[in-house]
Amino acid sequence: MVISDISNLPPTAHKDEVTETRSTTPGAPVQQEGSSYATPLRKDAFELSDGEKMKTIEGHFKEIMKTLGLDMTDDSLKGTPGRVAKMFVKEIFGGLNPASYPKISLFENKFQYRRMLVERNIPLYSFCEHHFLPIYGKAHVAYIPNGKVIGLSKLNRIVDHFARRPQVQERLTMQIADELRRVLGVEDVAVYIDAQHMCVQARGVHHDHASTTTAEYGGKFLNEYTRNEFLQAIKAQ
Repeated sequence: MVISDISNLPPTAHKDEVTETRSTTPGAPVQQEGSSYATPLRKDAFELSDGEKMKTIEGHFKEIMKTLGLDMTDDSLKGTPGRVAKMFVKEIFGGLNPASYPKISLFENKFQYRRMLVERNIPLYSFCEHHFLPIYGKAHVAYIPNGKVIGLSKLNRIVDHFARRPQVQERLTMQIADELRRVLGVEDVAVYIDAQHMCVQARGVHHDHASTTTAEYGGKFLNEYTRNEFLQAIKAQ
């Protein structure tokens, strides 16, 4: 039995609008006054259509390639600006568009399950907003159900939605946790991300095996025993 659907709402605040009116009711906006983890977007971020954005990006990227000295008449290169533009708008940065927010359905917790539910090893692909290089790794999320539960794949989709935008890992962690609180209507959530950053591996210090971990805990997960149970679950073989 589906007891509620979460509507497709922009889960971000504009750069020039630091206050976003959200309530704690699923499907409605949540208060984010001065939120440090809102993705910085301009007020006019969604005025252009996807097609218009792709055309503009294609032109600019072609100029970048020409500036680098590449021969844009070469049949291997001439289609690259268009491919990059489509990839940016439709794929790797698709999470910037509120219209891409996944439909989230909640179900009655008729089994009265009250312990933590853990979804671990969620593949994570994002892009560092400082150098526009990939971030890749795994996300682990958990919550303790109240009167409703969420379809398991929707946890993965929430992670993927917020990953598909220029990011820093700290903000990504907080955005996922905040959205879990919003859609589930509970404070008892946990998010743990272990990721590698190509801006560390492919440039700068060139440290191939360095990884970054971030975590956010709320509600019962602030209790050491509950938090340790979660950490043991995500590290179990």
